[in-house]
Amino acid sequence: MSSVSGTEKGAAQPRKKRRTGIEGRKARIGVLFTLPWILGLLIFYVYPLISSVYYSFTSYSIINPGSFVGLQNYKDLMQDKLFWKSIQNTLIFTGVSVPVNILLGIVIAMLLNAKIRGRGVYRTIFFIPTLVPVVATATVWRWLMNPNYGLFNNILGAFGLGPVPWLASTQWSKFSLVMIAAWGIGQAIVINLGGLQDISPEHYEAASIDGASAWQKATRITIPLLTPVIFYNVVMGVINALQTFTLPYALTGGEGSPTHSLTFYVMHLYNNAFGYMKMGYASAMAWILFLIILVLTLVIFRTSKKWVHYQQ
Repeated sequence: MSSVSGTEKGAAQPRKKRRTGIEGRKARIGVLFTLPWILGLLIFYVYPLISSVYYSFTSYSIINPGSFVGLQNYKDLMQDKLFWKSIQNTLIFTGVSVPVNILLGIVIAMLLNAKIRGRGVYRTIFFIPTLVPVVATATVWRWLMNPNYGLFNNILGAFGLGPVPWLASTQWSKFSLVMIAAWGIGQAIVINLGGLQDISPEHYEAASIDGASAWQKATRITIPLLTPVIFYNVVMGVINALQTFTLPYALTGGEGSPTHSLTFYVMHLYNNAFGYMKMGYASAMAWILFLIILVLTLVIFRTSKKWVHYQQ
């Protein structure tokens, strides 16, 4: 008996070693296949991230290696009036556009979720603007809002209303940008539609038996059960709005006119980095933006416990 059991143990050990060798080979092959992605992550993400921390404490520019200046870039930012103006513009735009887009996205999604003829066509129509390149969108809207021959002012003129300087005045420029941003909320609408279709019809059936009105169903059932989706859209909307760049840059040619009312934070960062070649200064701006986004995101997550409701 002892000799048989010893033979079995001897056979089990090579089999175990063979299995371990095969698993190790599979692991090496897996690493080999993921190596291009890993190298891309390290070269194009991790290295620039770490480098920007160092450069934010230097006077580095594209044509000049610069020198270590400590906190001087951050001190100079505190004295930069356009820096504060860009923060103000960005926060105002974020504070207005995000709630507007969230509200419009919910209302339109609820309408598109109704059982009406041709709703697939309507859904497609509302999603198409998200497929249009931002530069093309800016070009079209700049023509629509032209104060002299734009379509919007022609329509207003037909009703005897004076021309509106949409993008040419500080009073209307931010409102115009909010309106253009609201035109491309197709992605948020699709996400809201997914959330609406995830709500069980039994909730509405029970509410109908109790005699609830359409408004009560919307405010007591739809909105509370949609709050996880709203929470996601709020977080992503705030992050994207704080990094707004392409649309105002294309609309104003990077100048942020009139009188810098459309100079957003990332535009000012871009101009410093590639316009004035102040890479160290721009790196400091990038990390300040990171802290702003981090703080606002943490605030949203902390307060979400009070208004986000998950289905049981």
